[in-house]
Amino acid sequence: MSAERRVGLEVWQVTQGQSASAATVRLLVLGKRLRDLRVAAGKSLEDAAAALSVSVLAIRRIEQGQVKWKLPYIKILLQEYGVSGGEAKTFLTLSAEANQPGWWYRYRDALPDWFRAFVSLEEEASLIRAYEPHYIPGLMQTEDYARTVLSAGLRDTDEIERRVRLRMERQRKLLQTGDLELWVVMDETVLRRPVAPAPVMRDQIDHLIELVALPNVKLQVIPFALYIHDGMYGPFHSFRFPFPELQDIVYVETVLGSFYVDQYEDVTAFSEALDRMSALAPPPQRTEALLGAIRKEIG
Repeated sequence: MSAERRVGLEVWQVTQGQSASAATVRLLVLGKRLRDLRVAAGKSLEDAAAALSVSVLAIRRIEQGQVKWKLPYIKILLQEYGVSGGEAKTFLTLSAEANQPGWWYRYRDALPDWFRAFVSLEEEASLIRAYEPHYIPGLMQTEDYARTVLSAGLRDTDEIERRVRLRMERQRKLLQTGDLELWVVMDETVLRRPVAPAPVMRDQIDHLIELVALPNVKLQVIPFALYIHDGMYGPFHSFRFPFPELQDIVYVETVLGSFYVDQYEDVTAFSEALDRMSALAPPPQRTEALLGAIRKEIG
């Protein structure tokens, strides 16, 4: 995939040892709106840069949501684009709100830089679709399961507990409100792999049974019998937002790190793979029975 086909490569590609930008979904949305205002006013990037006495690159970064906005700059740009009155006031208010850190900022000591963009997308999404071949997804984990998984890569007990609390807080904010629809497809291996002691695995499956009863949660399990399918390349999440300006964004994990894509052709490829896996797997209505059967087999 070329650099031109990545989502603001400087912002979204996150590899090991490399920090993610502080960009949030709302800054991305407002950046697109600001660009549309500029185009509608017949102004070029050079015109905007001249109005602020900055480089064209600085304007691009503002329009792409790569930096927190300086409100005096935004006010000047709105004047340059002929936006005034209530429309300008509303835009500036939204800009100020977008500059504020997310609720998870208080967990910044336990939140890796590379994961902050993911949490921002998760917080603003109206629909998350995911494929997971290895672990129960974070939004569906119990405390003990999360603690076991996190302990595999961390040694500091305090850091592990902070990350567990953050994960539980994400679940409460995103699932209990009903504003987010979560649709997960996972391999049967995820449920049978003994990543935790039997009591933890039983509790985890009980928790999944509770979750699939929620109207905003769907879970499908790809059985062992489907030994070859579209998702065998690795886990990924697809985010959809309630903002018409922002298209779907897909988060992909690899051995070298993770990256995000939003080009239509790329997102469509992931969406179609999920659609095919969903069509092959038993429907969500049969998941509870499958989970109950697997739970009985755990010693």
